[in-house]
Formats: sequence, C-alpha cells, structure tokens
Amino acid sequence: MMYARERYSKLTVNRSPFLDTAIECSELTLPYLVQQDVSHRASNMKLVQPWQSVGAKAVVTLAAKLMLAMLPPQTTFFKLQVRDDKLGEEIDPSIRSELDLSFSKMERMVMEYIAASSDRVVVHQALKHLIVSGNALIFMGKDGLKHYPLQRYVVDRDGNGNIIEIVTKELISRKVLGDELPLKKPNDPGGKTGSTEDDVEVYTCVKLDHSSGRWIWHQEADDMILKDSRSTAPKNASPWLVLRFNTVDGEDYGRGRVEEFLGDLRSLDGLSQALVEGSAAASKVVFLVSPSSTTKPQTLSQAGNGAIISGRPEDVGVIQVGKTADFATAAQMAQQIERRILDAFLVLNVRQSERTTAEEVRLTQMELEQQLGGLFSLLTVEFLVPYLNRTLLVLQRSNQIPKLPKNLVRPKIVAGVNALGRGQDREALTTFISTIAQTLGPEALMKFVNPDEAIKRLAAAQGIDYLNLIKSQDQLQQEADAQQANAANQALVGQAGSIASAPLMDPTKNPDAKEDFASMMGGLGNQPPEE
Repeated sequence: MMYARERYSKLTVNRSPFLDTAIECSELTLPYLVQQDVSHRASNMKLVQPWQSVGAKAVVTLAAKLMLAMLPPQTTFFKLQVRDDKLGEEIDPSIRSELDLSFSKMERMVMEYIAASSDRVVVHQALKHLIVSGNALIFMGKDGLKHYPLQRYVVDRDGNGNIIEIVTKELISRKVLGDELPLKKPNDPGGKTGSTEDDVEVYTCVKLDHSSGRWIWHQEADDMILKDSRSTAPKNASPWLVLRFNTVDGEDYGRGRVEEFLGDLRSLDGLSQALVEGSAAASKVVFLVSPSSTTKPQTLSQAGNGAIISGRPEDVGVIQVGKTADFATAAQMAQQIERRILDAFLVLNVRQSERTTAEEVRLTQMELEQQLGGLFSLLTVEFLVPYLNRTLLVLQRSNQIPKLPKNLVRPKIVAGVNALGRGQDREALTTFISTIAQTLGPEALMKFVNPDEAIKRLAAAQGIDYLNLIKSQDQLQQEADAQQANAANQALVGQAGSIASAPLMDPTKNPDAKEDFASMMGGLGNQPPEE
C-alpha cells in the first residue's frame, strides 16, 4: 500500500512544468494567486510585483464576465424539463404547463440556496485561477465550496482524459486535529518538533472505485488515516470538481488564457519597466559648473531662492537626457501591446450600467463564446453539470426540494449561447405567436392557438407563479354563463319597458293589462314578486 504522501510526491513530477508556467503567469498578472508548493506556512512573503497593471485588470474583468455568464444573478443557469420521449406515453401533454410552473418554483428555490451561500465567491476565485494557471479544484462539502489552487493538488487521468485519482495537500495545525495524532518527538524523522502548535501535512486521497462505480476518499496525516475521514459519493455526483481552461490531448492539466498571451505580457512588462526607469532618469536635474569658472559649486548649492552671488551665467549648465524619441517609440509599442491584451480579455467591451439585464447576460455569453471558442462547452461538462447534480442531491437529501424521477425529468444547462434559457423561451414563443398573427391574421391565431396554454407558457418562461393569477377554464365558463344570463335579463327588461309604454298595456285603457304585465315581470329570472 502506497501512502497518500508518497502518491502525491510521485504525481508532482508531471505537475512541475505546468506549475512553473502558472507561477510565471501569476507574477505578470496577480502574484498572490499561484505560488510554489512549500511544506511550511509562509509568513510575510514578499511577492514579485509586475511593472504594469494591465494583466491584473484583464484577469479580473474576464473572471467577472465568466461569472456573469455562468451564474447570472437574476436568472437561472439551468432548466428542469420533462423528457420529450415521455410526453404522451407516461405523462399527459395537457399538464405540461403545470409541470413547468412546478419546475420554475424548484429552480428559484435552488438559485435562492446558491445565493444565500458563499458559492459565488469561491467560484469567482476559481475562475481567476483558471484564467491564470488553467487549473482549479473545487470541493463541494457540507459547509459550502472550497477551492484548491494548483500548488495544493495533483491529479491522474485515464486515456480519455477522465479523472481517476486526486490527491490534495493542506497545512493544518495539530491543535485542530486534536488527539487524532500522536505528539511528535524532536528527533523523530517523521516529525519536525515536539510542539503541538506546528503544522502537519494533511493529504486527501480521492479515487474512483471501478468495481462499485463510486468515488471514495480519505485523509492521512503522518502516514495515518484520520478517524471519520472516509467517505463516498456517486460517480455522477462527485463533490470533487477538477476544472480546466484549455485542454491539450494527453495532458493531465489545463492551460490558462494568460499562457496564450504570455509573450505580450512579458514584452509589456519589460517596456513598462524601461519607461518607468528611463522617465525617472530623464526627470533628474543636475547642474554643471565649469572647472575654470569663478563660480564655486558650493556657493551655488547653498544659495537660496533670490540670493545674489558673483559669477557668470555661461559657467553654469543643466544636463538634459535626449531620449525623447526613444521614449515615444517605447510608449507607442507598449500601447499597441496593451490594446491587444485588453481586447483578448474582453476589457474594451465592458458596458457601464447600474443593473444587469437578461439581454446583457445573453450578449456577454455570445461574446465569450465568440472570443474563447469552446470554453463554455468545457466548463459546462466539468463544472456546471456536476455542480448542479451535487446541489440537487444535497437539497433532495435535506428535503428542501422534492425528489425528481430520473427517468422522467432531467436538468438542462441554459448558460451558454447555444442553450435556450427562460428569456429565450419567451422570445421564441412571442415571435411564434406574432408571426402567425401577421402571416395568417388574427382569426387564424384565435382558431389554431390555445390562449390559455399560451398565457401559461409565457408565465412559466418568465418564471412567474401564475397560481390564482390566471383564471381557470371553470372560472371563465362561470363568468361567461353569468354574463349571458345578465344579458338575457337586460334584454327582457328592455322588452318589458317598451311593452309597458304601449297603449294596450295602459290600465286606464285596458283593464287586463295589469295582470298581464305582472305575469311577464315574474318571468325575469324567476324573481319573487315585490311585497
């Protein structure tokens, strides 16, 4: 049996070149993101600061746009729907609107659960790591999400690129572990000191058990398995999400967006350093005094503003650095490189607004898809789908949402330009109805389209709870019957009034008119006679 520590050390060989590149990318953008894999807790570490802030601005902006497209704040990133092949067989198509309403309620409950947690903060941090290093690891625990940077985990994949093993490394104080670990002696090869305040390396070994088809993991410290650290999870609902930005066939780790423009960032950093240092040198003012002059340098340096001293003006000169043309060339080249970087990271297309609209989310998704190719497809497979499955599993186990029959209902990711979200459903439905009305006329629209079903689908497409808001068919029928009866009564009343004004109904001229009129009024809705 190989300990987790040994397995971690063995897999770090494959990770080393990717980690070195990630550190360089981090130094040119956000130096605090990716650091060396060390076995001690760093304190007061002095980070390398780049000479420009373009890289940091580019990473932060792209991460914010990815966050807006993947987990939009005002809409859902997924949609629950009935399988089309089950409609008409196991599920009555007439209840589809009611099912959409129920699904919409569950979607809002899931999004409210995500909004109340700290998931968005962790996901945003992971996205920055994805952009810089190309890799990120997220663990979905009971207390929320936890992110592991590249220097804290190693992975192993099969020939198809699927994860088969994960080993993480953390530095945890011995006080936190309590009595689970024995006190190390000072001369013990496995221990550092005899103090319980020292940090201990805790390894988490995650493997896919092919026999059971489940994920199993445990934690080790000092080559001992910690108590109550063993756990399992279904294969399709793993809490361990290994993310990559770009994939290369045969590589276990991904490559980030910064690596694609590493040359431009290096050049921009060098030019920025040259401009800063050159400008500082050029701004230095030095006075020269001729050696044969009568003006003494000491007298000149000690003279105050407006002082009167003896000397000749031609004996004193000022050094001027004639590098203006060189500075202009360097500045022009730096501007060109900066423009390329900002355009590649979608910084130049940021819209300033106080609130985010659904249309802006859709345009952002389209912009990301056009600029970054299949990034959404990769993030959907490696993050959104497992994240949604795990979230639904947790909420179902806690009875916050009802359990969904897997063979009838399936979730669909709607974050991305090729997917249909709630806004796209509404737009497609309204376009369809307006096209029928414009092409075939309002008569054909009322003949072939069910208004009740159309209104319910529009409400479901916008996530509106139409319960007790839209009148049912029974209510509409009752109102129609009441309106028809009221119209008939009004007609009888009008008819009676016209008859009563006739000469034949005048009691002075016709003695039987009073009885005939009373019998006629008694027939209006079988109303009781007046007392």
